[in-house]
Amino acid sequence: MSMSIDTARRILEASKQRARELRSPVSIAIVDAGGHLVLFERMMSPYGWATGNISIAKASTAVMFNQSTDAVAQWGAGIPGFASSMATMTEGKFIMAAGGWPIRSGGVTVGGIGVSGGNAPGRDDEIARAGLAAVDAAAAQPVQPQSSIASQSLSPVSSVPPAAPSSSSYSNVLPPYYQSAPPQLQPEDGATPQNASPGQQNITKNIVPDQDDPYNNNTFSQYNPDRSGGQV
Repeated sequence: MSMSIDTARRILEASKQRARELRSPVSIAIVDAGGHLVLFERMMSPYGWATGNISIAKASTAVMFNQSTDAVAQWGAGIPGFASSMATMTEGKFIMAAGGWPIRSGGVTVGGIGVSGGNAPGRDDEIARAGLAAVDAAAAQPVQPQSSIASQSLSPVSSVPPAAPSSSSYSNVLPPYYQSAPPQLQPEDGATPQNASPGQQNITKNIVPDQDDPYNNNTFSQYNPDRSGGQV
């Protein structure tokens, strides 16, 4: 599990805000679970250049031992040569001083934070823990279900299909000859049905017999002797 850049920015901003409240400009370093630097800021620039390397070492030490650097200093102090050997093996990314904490998400260590340059005892540790509190606050916020989000943005869809429109609703739209009953077909002898309405009788009387097609087969045969069309 890795730490996103948004989470690292949230931690950094929360630590900076606490440092401003304490009027204690510090250097803040945030590393991932592998000890690689993710974010860094030195609030006292251009002064306090040494606090930058110290803050990175605190963050790396917290990830390395998965506990605060203050706790590492308490038990590591009783081991002769422990601090110097670890500093040499890690190329200076190990230190036994308060101000470094592992960053955990869901019980898993995803990174570490290190703070250096506090103008009073315990300031580094307090500023670092302010950044961790931002992670805990974000994890405590309930996640809104997707169904509720969709219900807020989309109107409910009725499962009942809409009723078919009545014929009267289209009476002002359709032409007159569609509003009346459709004409009945004439018998082969041309007689008008006895039960036909007057409108239908008028329609049957006005039917014009089929005219000769000017584009009949004879006309086309004059210009296209090959009636099969196309090439074989």
